[in-house]
Amino acid sequence: MTHLWIRAEQRPQEERVGITPDGVAALRAKGFRVTIEDSPRRAVPIAPYTEAGAERAAYGSWPDAPTDAIIFGLKELPEDGTPLRHRHIMFGHAYKGQPAGQELLRRFRQGGGVLYDLEYLTDAQGRRVAAFGYWAGYAGAAVSLLAYAAQARGGVCAPVARFADKTVLVDAVAQALAGLAVPRVLVIGALGRVGRGAADMCAAVGAPVTAWDKAETEAGGPFPEVLAHDLFLNCILAMPGTPVFVPQSAVSAPRALRVIGDIACDPTSDFSPVKVYDRATDWARPVLRVHGAPVLDVMAIDNLPSLLPIEASEDFAAQLLPHLQAVDAVEAGIWGRARAEFDRNIRALEA
Repeated sequence: MTHLWIRAEQRPQEERVGITPDGVAALRAKGFRVTIEDSPRRAVPIAPYTEAGAERAAYGSWPDAPTDAIIFGLKELPEDGTPLRHRHIMFGHAYKGQPAGQELLRRFRQGGGVLYDLEYLTDAQGRRVAAFGYWAGYAGAAVSLLAYAAQARGGVCAPVARFADKTVLVDAVAQALAGLAVPRVLVIGALGRVGRGAADMCAAVGAPVTAWDKAETEAGGPFPEVLAHDLFLNCILAMPGTPVFVPQSAVSAPRALRVIGDIACDPTSDFSPVKVYDRATDWARPVLRVHGAPVLDVMAIDNLPSLLPIEASEDFAAQLLPHLQAVDAVEAGIWGRARAEFDRNIRALEA
């Protein structure tokens, strides 16, 4: 019997979950065993999960789960250095040279476990089967617009917190922009999930968008158009061959650019296309001020969909459920491809 163990997210402010109670009911109907941990902050209460047939476990008890259980979560594990013996489904952020990711892979190697990275669950054509991208784009554009408004009034973006729903978020941004010149926004990656979410948020508050994708960036730069906009939203994941959109020299160059929303947010990757900052921001301090005259702020929150946890969870869970229902054949299809990617990176780690 396949045993899926839904762990509680241990990162502060993380309320998302990758499966709904209806999803648990669907897995139980297939004969899966499902365990869910208590959580002090999950957006969906635990009662509907247990009513759907999930067994209840203590918060953070996944290290003691049966060895054959597949541990399912979203964000990173506690960085305590312990070997990892289970099979894990999560976003590992481990395959692009990130220091924390390399340490995570070493823990898997030491414990004999396996990472099925959610970012690398792809169909036969290489397309991701489930992503939070749309809501990352939506929330990332919103916080970047809030940063623009705060800066235009002589301040710095205030702390942010979860929003009850997207209507509340749009209202907050519209109120912040009231009375200001609406910023001109450049979105790179406009045809993807992240870019569509970012463009929809901008449209909701009347901010005009210049939409770029591969055709506009394939020449490899430089891209003076980025500096000619008030707000730049990067919606393209850092990958080998990604061009640099904002070089370090941009901070002191003549520019209209005042806010960068690095929604893809991978500053420690060698392939990052935004070179003017080196660390993620967070809800308490949403922006880094990387230059003072003229001002340039960078928004680089790495858990943006958590600002809209219910919409984000429901959307992602609906995308992923058909594939979770096939996890009993974990070495085939999308799961087999994700395992192959893990094995390749483990071999590279050993080299």
